[in-house]
Amino acid sequence: MYEEIVKLRREGRRGAVATIVSVRGSIPSFRSAKMLVRDDGSLVGTIGGGCVEAEVWQAAREVMEGEKARTLKFDLNQNPKYDTGLVCGGTLEVFVEPVLPVPVLYLFGAGHVAFSVYNVAHSAGFDVVVVDDRESFANRERFPYAREVIAADFEQTLAGLAPNESSYIVIVTRGHRDDMRVLRWAVQTRARYVGMIGSRRKVIAVYRELGKEGLPRQLFERVHAPVGFDIGAVTPEEIGVAITAELIAVRRQAASALPHLRYIAKEAEKPEPSAEEDVDVAEMDPL
Repeated sequence: MYEEIVKLRREGRRGAVATIVSVRGSIPSFRSAKMLVRDDGSLVGTIGGGCVEAEVWQAAREVMEGEKARTLKFDLNQNPKYDTGLVCGGTLEVFVEPVLPVPVLYLFGAGHVAFSVYNVAHSAGFDVVVVDDRESFANRERFPYAREVIAADFEQTLAGLAPNESSYIVIVTRGHRDDMRVLRWAVQTRARYVGMIGSRRKVIAVYRELGKEGLPRQLFERVHAPVGFDIGAVTPEEIGVAITAELIAVRRQAASALPHLRYIAKEAEKPEPSAEEDVDVAEMDPL
């Protein structure tokens, strides 16, 4: 069973493990019995079969989707639906916990901010894939623990990547043009999180340009931009903490994980301001 759990995680799949943790009286199994439910509904092991197992199977499906553990209690003496002729009566508790794939962070950019995000995110349990078109920055010496380091043109690299629902994308390249190229691709992926560095002014400008290309506004409503929690971060190291904190919040489904500046997508639909109305905002330098 444990080998199956490791296999699921490596394949980027989900599951849930049900374990009998408490028993009183007679039940059709034993304490510590386990059952693995895969994301396709298939099973490994058993906790005794019958109606109890059927209910646990359904709960396991909900646990793997909600990503939060649950404890189920069954009273085989009192509830007639468990009287299948296979049990003698008793009570049991079943702990159901999710099996989740390793989160993969696609980090576009390999400058100072990206390096800080890599360090903090790796420590927090993310597998990091670093992408940059500069081999002098994107290399194994600089990112020794990265899952993959890709030094190639962004457009060429994007065509070969397929983020899934367990993927996170952070865009911290060295310029607006590359940020926009990556964001155009990122908002059309299945990635769980998309974040882009930059001031509000820059973000609005990028959204407007992509809107002119025909991308609907709804695609940008899930983007975290400016990326990271507002903790007053100034240095690359502090910015790395702020961004990773937001990644963790999304991973753990914290209330603070909602895109905190979603209104920017709507702001980008307004007419562009004149030169007199435009107020510049300092950019964070991803280098």
